[in-house]
Amino acid sequence: MDLRIQRSVVSHLRTRPKVIEIGPFVAGLDPDTESPFINYASPQPGVPITAADVTALISAFTEAGRKPRLEYVTSCTPELESLLVTAGFTVEQRNQYLVCPSDGLTASPVPEGLVLAEPMTDPDRAAVVAAQNEAFGDLPDQQPEAAVARMRRSQERGGVVLGARTEDGEWVGGGQAAPPGDGVSEVAGIAVREPFRRRGLGAAISAGVTRRLFDRGVEIAWLEASGDDSWRVYERVGYVPAGHRLYISREL
Repeated sequence: MDLRIQRSVVSHLRTRPKVIEIGPFVAGLDPDTESPFINYASPQPGVPITAADVTALISAFTEAGRKPRLEYVTSCTPELESLLVTAGFTVEQRNQYLVCPSDGLTASPVPEGLVLAEPMTDPDRAAVVAAQNEAFGDLPDQQPEAAVARMRRSQERGGVVLGARTEDGEWVGGGQAAPPGDGVSEVAGIAVREPFRRRGLGAAISAGVTRRLFDRGVEIAWLEASGDDSWRVYERVGYVPAGHRLYISREL
């Protein structure tokens, strides 16, 4: 499972507007944002990595004006963390990811008075982005127009975006999934505005995004939980703990 997830991460990075391949690394960059959560690299599994490769990776990020940063499944390149720490990188986070196979999803009802829908126009995409940003709490480097463009590109490439709205059209939450690679897709950005929480909407969005992936032929959906509450939500709809991922970066 770890190997398959790591391959999907690398495949997703190759869909970014600017892709740089540095030895064993693939870096996906977006000229419209400096966010390190969008501009990062990941190693190709099974390819040997040297200190010189890490130095070249730092240089590539520096030349692009982006913070050197990686996300990857740790078991696929167990030697990499030591090389990165020696080169001045600092661990940001260690996460356990969860997976849901196509036969493991549990449906979750949509709360009364709300509907789930895929935003198909830029104004609707912008409203979903605004709801997510509000729910996540004014994250740094928020650029709504760039986020809308990324959302549109993702949908055009087979990714899923699902929003939640009231019957009178107010968007109150949403979530998405990356364009699939090798039958695998990452679910992310599950968010619900404060007044609409604790009604099961997060679970409904999570299940809805995942169901749409499976309906399009995806075999495995995966995600990471931001805390105990979201972990419980994801487990209720069929996600189970799997491997571990590392977030690690270096200041410019």
